[in-house]
Amino acid sequence: MEAIVVENLTKHFRKAYDKTLKGFFISLAKGEKRYKEFTALQDVSFKVKQGESYAIIGKNGAGKSTLFKVLSGIIYPDSGRVEMNGKVAPLIELSAGLSRDLTGAENIRLNCAIFGLSKKRIDEVFDKIVAFSELEEFIHTPVKFYSSGMKARLGFSIAIHIDADIILIDEVLAVGDKDFKKKCYAKMEELRQSGKTLVVVSHSLKPLRKICDRALILDKGKVLDIGEINEMIDKYQEDKKPKKKKKGA
Repeated sequence: MEAIVVENLTKHFRKAYDKTLKGFFISLAKGEKRYKEFTALQDVSFKVKQGESYAIIGKNGAGKSTLFKVLSGIIYPDSGRVEMNGKVAPLIELSAGLSRDLTGAENIRLNCAIFGLSKKRIDEVFDKIVAFSELEEFIHTPVKFYSSGMKARLGFSIAIHIDADIILIDEVLAVGDKDFKKKCYAKMEELRQSGKTLVVVSHSLKPLRKICDRALILDKGKVLDIGEINEMIDKYQEDKKPKKKKKGA
């Protein structure tokens, strides 16, 4: 059974030609077109099996974050179809779901409730979330006093304890110390072994070899290739190497 089905997904954005107010009014007075349209995703299609760990790799600007926002329901495609079969936990910007003025403890309870956990279930996972985040000393401190690394710890810890079927992970481990990252990757492997479906974006390709089964390579908004994780990473790294100029060229 497929956990995720994406068919012919296309997403366009508008970009202003001139971002200055003066330029805007000059273009308006002349009747000129003030925006140019660019395609972030074009005819993207892929399937992720239930219980599979799937990586999306590509250069900056390839469309990875746009694809994740579509999968998360944050933005909608202009055309195409997205089918998510299960409860989804998007770990895109971990601190985005945290309220600055609430304490870490209050944020845990609020976010768990938003994701549909009962009060009883929240009580059951509360201590586990705090322990995993390693923020025991600061859990009753308002989040506005947390560092970016502390927010990432709390956000990741909440997301992995909300009983989701599909977990979307987009560069969330870019912040944090080495030991905590290692702990997070180990947890992701544990989730994978328990039958959860993972979709991961990361510039750190080495861990993906261990935790992912397959990968999709995105290039300028298009699917370049799909295949076994090691094969796709090797291909991506080979394509990134500078091409040698032919003699006499």
